[in-house]
Amino acid sequence: MRDVGLPEALAGTHDLVPAHPLTARLALPRALAEAGLATEARVAPGRWLRVRPTLSTRTVAVTADPRAQLKLPLPVSTLGRRNRRALEPRTLGDGALVRRVLAAAADRDPGLDGLLLIDDGDFAHAGHPGLAYLRRRLPDGLGASRIVPVAALLAETGGGLVIEELAGPEQVPAYFRRYLDLVFGVAVRLFVRYGIALESHQQNAAVIVPAEPPAAAGGPGPGLRLLVKDFDGALINHGRLAAALGGAAPEPAGFGDPRILTASDDALADVFITITVHLCAGALAFGLAERGYAPLPALLATVREALAAALDQQAGEPAARLLRARVLEAGRLPVKAMLTAGTLTGKDRTGASDINKFYGPPGPNYLRDYR
Repeated sequence: MRDVGLPEALAGTHDLVPAHPLTARLALPRALAEAGLATEARVAPGRWLRVRPTLSTRTVAVTADPRAQLKLPLPVSTLGRRNRRALEPRTLGDGALVRRVLAAAADRDPGLDGLLLIDDGDFAHAGHPGLAYLRRRLPDGLGASRIVPVAALLAETGGGLVIEELAGPEQVPAYFRRYLDLVFGVAVRLFVRYGIALESHQQNAAVIVPAEPPAAAGGPGPGLRLLVKDFDGALINHGRLAAALGGAAPEPAGFGDPRILTASDDALADVFITITVHLCAGALAFGLAERGYAPLPALLATVREALAAALDQQAGEPAARLLRARVLEAGRLPVKAMLTAGTLTGKDRTGASDINKFYGPPGPNYLRDYR
């Protein structure tokens, strides 16, 4: 308490909750009033923790501890005015629960060795979406590895792109294939074996690049790993999860938000396609082609071949056959319509229960028709 300018005696009756610098003047007093805490709470006069912004709107990195990040509510809307960037109390618990589910799967499954999980288990709230925080911790053992968000792979460095710098002597298309093998290997296995589709889009997924020097020309290079965060947007087929994990699978009632659960693998496929295929694979293929690294048909063929290889590893599984039909053989692919559901049309007309999983008219299947 003393560190932030408050009486030490408050330590017996109050907890310290971090607030984003942009909320302290107006939004924080308003949230305290709405929660009925205006007379009991104290706003500390001092600032204690120095932080830096990150790619995520609500997340700041702790300057003195690079392994720690704070996710804090902000009184803003993105993706439409109904998509408020607060922190709903139930989502905090769900994120931690899904992370434990993923950890249980990864601990027993060598096919998930390339998956790393940020720890989302340290959080608190005061019963109001504007009075909460989540402290994230990067996993141990990363050493001097580089953590590169998927969203940064096409960023310019002055002499090329980030992905080109990471590839080193290896050709960018070959490095892209290694990246796709990692992403599809993890995502397909989670889908097929455990009935899980993650919202691991370009912001929530990062490539862990080993600190070792790049491979010599023609060599495969050191292994990549995939770091994932923000688990409360997952979609889970609970029946298949329970069949895979047994007693390690939580009961459906353990999830605060029932929208996380589904009995439909087609609904899981919608998430897989719009997140993993469109954002983490297709967007990079189109971006690399626009910048002249390879012809678009060749890059889209690489995406298709990598996904087909990941599905081949799960041959014989019904969920793998469904995913192959929905992605590689379908004439059209689902497309998100978040702006429609979040701003343009009321839920009474769209029927959208979750604007992050609302879809408009499907688009052409560029993986099938790339020729």
